[in-house]
Amino acid sequence: MRALVNYSDAPNSVELREVEKPTPQAGQVLIRVRATGVCGSDIHTWKGPVSWLINRPIVMGHEYAGTIEQVGPGVADWQVGQRVTGETAAEVCGTCSYCRTGNYNLCPQRKGFGALYDGSMAEYICVRQEILHNVPEGISFEEAALTEPAAVAFNAVFVKSKIIPGDTVVVIGPGTIGLMALQMVRQGGPASVVMIGLTKDRARMELAESMGADRVVYADKEDPIEVVMQLGDGLGADLVIDAVGVRATILQSQAMVRANGQITKIGWDANPYSETLDPLVAKAVTFQGSFSHTWPTWERVLRLMGLKRIDTRSMFSAFDLEQWETAFSRMDDLSIAKSVLIP
Repeated sequence: MRALVNYSDAPNSVELREVEKPTPQAGQVLIRVRATGVCGSDIHTWKGPVSWLINRPIVMGHEYAGTIEQVGPGVADWQVGQRVTGETAAEVCGTCSYCRTGNYNLCPQRKGFGALYDGSMAEYICVRQEILHNVPEGISFEEAALTEPAAVAFNAVFVKSKIIPGDTVVVIGPGTIGLMALQMVRQGGPASVVMIGLTKDRARMELAESMGADRVVYADKEDPIEVVMQLGDGLGADLVIDAVGVRATILQSQAMVRANGQITKIGWDANPYSETLDPLVAKAVTFQGSFSHTWPTWERVLRLMGLKRIDTRSMFSAFDLEQWETAFSRMDDLSIAKSVLIP
């Protein structure tokens, strides 16, 4: 079968290859991949190197939707032909305290698709039955492939953070996760939502406006801290969602959050951070990371998608698998918010 493979940690070490079609093991199903999303982490892997562990050569991709082609031994609740999507935790130990309490996304033995386990940028993928979810009627495979980033955003906004109707909320970064976080925040009834980006993000910032951002701020043209401090009672944002995660946005987050407020960091950055975190102490701010998602989050997100309360359709452009380099490049140059590959 055709698959997009990362074969080295050197830049540009990605190519389309013929690889062996996988066979479902006990408890697994074989999915014919109909659509697979391109994540920012895939772009970083392509440009190389990255800060996380990758078991190369590896089939890339972890955002997927398709139809069940075959069921392995011991699979009873899933049938051939069902339309499904699935989570990213390809393997977990099942016995650690995190797995036993439903927090398997934090399992120390977790193996994620596209990094430590062959992923979805291929014609077929094997997935364990515990992480499968039905795709609602009326949702295309391309839309369903965006369930994963939507679940990341839901986890950050509603599981890790506390949002109260009437809050002032800031989202930093109009990438896929930031745009999804914006849509999730809108579900919580905020008084105002601010999206912060840069001039080079204009296309995605305009998309943020169409998705309900009350104000978009181009941080290279005006001071986002001043803008935020003029909202509400002038004491700052109740919640800052940092979907970028670099030094500049950490500093901005600390400056614009109100006392007793929250900063939830989703964005990754391997560079060291040398500034003081004392503003968090002075304001008694909750500063936390948010990683991945679990089964209940996916079910809620799919329910919202089925009710058309989350717009994924306007976020992506679709490309054939053979066009992967164009798909990656269009996301990398910020001309589109999201690429979806069709194997």
